[in-house]
Amino acid sequence: MLVVWILLAVVVLLGIYVWVTYNGLVGLRNRIENAWAQIDVQLKRRYDLIPNLVETVKGYATHERETLDAVIQARNTAMAASGPQEQGQAENMISGALKSVFALSEAYPDLKANQIFLNLQEELTGTEGRIAYARQFYNDSVLRYNTKIQSFPANALASRIRFLESEYFEFDEQARGTVQVDFGTGGAAPAAPA
Repeated sequence: MLVVWILLAVVVLLGIYVWVTYNGLVGLRNRIENAWAQIDVQLKRRYDLIPNLVETVKGYATHERETLDAVIQARNTAMAASGPQEQGQAENMISGALKSVFALSEAYPDLKANQIFLNLQEELTGTEGRIAYARQFYNDSVLRYNTKIQSFPANALASRIRFLESEYFEFDEQARGTVQVDFGTGGAAPAAPA
């Protein structure tokens, strides 16, 4: 009779362990999905600002067509990207293209003084900060989740019920510095990577 109670206790404890572990993994996976949604919101905000910036620059820098086309092409590529790795590569292209546009303001003093351009530049700078924060939160969530599914004994359960590792959302830090707004004589310049 004692053996039956011991076996029953082991089965109940094992069931509780599976239940708690499964729910914990689901919670971590949902946190990653939520964090990715937050990144997506900020990226869409960035994409919405880019056409306004390009139109403003067109009015002042009409013969800089290649630079402006590169920004729009980078935006379109980024909007079509899927998954953290592909999205990170596309965001590198946008960052490089935006740096070129902001560098144009040095060659066009009227553009550099245009309030709409300055406002858009400031909005993009703020959005870059929000993207960086959302990216950090996402990557922290991925770290927790990946650690959990790789750790014993949760890894035995995770592999059986198809909890797969998630990708980090990474940028090339060389291509990616936030754009600093300088309303004085310095203009826009890339900052050191965060």
